[in-house]
Amino acid sequence: MESVPLHDADPAAEPLLFRKCLGQFATGVTVVTAKVGEELVGLTVNSFSSVSLTPPLILWSIAETSNSYAKFCVADRFTINVLADDQIWLSKHFGRSGPNKFASLSWTMGRNGTPVLNGVAAFFECSRESELRGGDHLILVGRVQRAVQFDRNTLLFAQGRYRIASDHPGENIAMAAT
Repeated sequence: MESVPLHDADPAAEPLLFRKCLGQFATGVTVVTAKVGEELVGLTVNSFSSVSLTPPLILWSIAETSNSYAKFCVADRFTINVLADDQIWLSKHFGRSGPNKFASLSWTMGRNGTPVLNGVAAFFECSRESELRGGDHLILVGRVQRAVQFDRNTLLFAQGRYRIASDHPGENIAMAAT
């Protein structure tokens, strides 16, 4: 069966169409947190990705236009909080600008001195390994010092909407678990 594209455009000339195409790739939803001086900072990020198992490295990126950009530029440690499927409200909370985002939330201080949000599906406490510029973003690579997983389903984002993962009916679940 031949497919007819919905969009076929130059991404530099048509950034909204480019964004729609990127939306076809489902991502997890995370909140990256840090402590800079005495200030706690956090923002919603879906640019999180694994880089390497040996050494354990991850990456994420932040836009130069973000209100948190200056803080994360100097943060030497951060935590990636992988949101659970019932935490859309937390994604929206950290997706907005504003002071003192942690005041009304349940969280604990992680071993690396950065906030860990309660109820997440997983979290990764990291030290800053390296950084590089990528267009209008700063790409931060973190060395994972601690990785913790909980028995929670993860929140996803695809095609401009929040989603949840479910088993594919064609997948042999017993085989996938090994």
